[in-house]
Amino acid sequence: MTANSPNSHHPIDPALLHPKRGLRARLFARMMAQVDDVHGDFIIPYKRRLLGDLHGDLLEIGPGAGPNFAYYAADVHWTGVEPNPYMHPYLRANAATQGRTIDLRTGYTEALPVEDESMDVVVSTLVLCSVYDLDVSLAEVRRVLRPGGKFVFIEHVAATTGSGLRRVQNWLQPLWSFAADGCHPNREIWRYLEEAGFARLELEHFNIDVPVVKPHIAGYAVK
Repeated sequence: MTANSPNSHHPIDPALLHPKRGLRARLFARMMAQVDDVHGDFIIPYKRRLLGDLHGDLLEIGPGAGPNFAYYAADVHWTGVEPNPYMHPYLRANAATQGRTIDLRTGYTEALPVEDESMDVVVSTLVLCSVYDLDVSLAEVRRVLRPGGKFVFIEHVAATTGSGLRRVQNWLQPLWSFAADGCHPNREIWRYLEEAGFARLELEHFNIDVPVVKPHIAGYAVK
């Protein structure tokens, strides 16, 4: 099976699930705090449509410095799971600016520090490209969602197999992953979503004018 197969599985090294430390993690947090919504101009319409009407208990995985706070309704009870502790001060400051009370936790999507069936919504924007195990991560999303709950996502994905862009993504992937905190530009995320066991999946493929990570998907899945 290939690395992009939704049925492929690789054991997770427990050492990878400790909070991120070191200079690279610190520098990445500082960079993302400055340009966290790097795709913002292109995906703002999707954020407004998909995030603006969410309510109740909401978990955001990999929230970074908190660029999505501006799109959530005031009555959202926000919990975030962010593996990079150097990102936390930026995120708390952004939440304070937005007047939000938050519950921020350190952890990974492969082992969410969240109780079973405790969330109405889980949100992921430009995160699934960099998780260690996408199958396990999506299983965790399903675990913490209440029956009928939504998983809302906006993600960049692999280009069409055999295309010139896909060849570029495959060639760049090792260096890209090293420089971009584990990001995989050639990950067929939609295939994993199709096989994750959700009762309903609604997604749209679209392109933005950004090199290498031009193809995107956006939508939601229902438990």
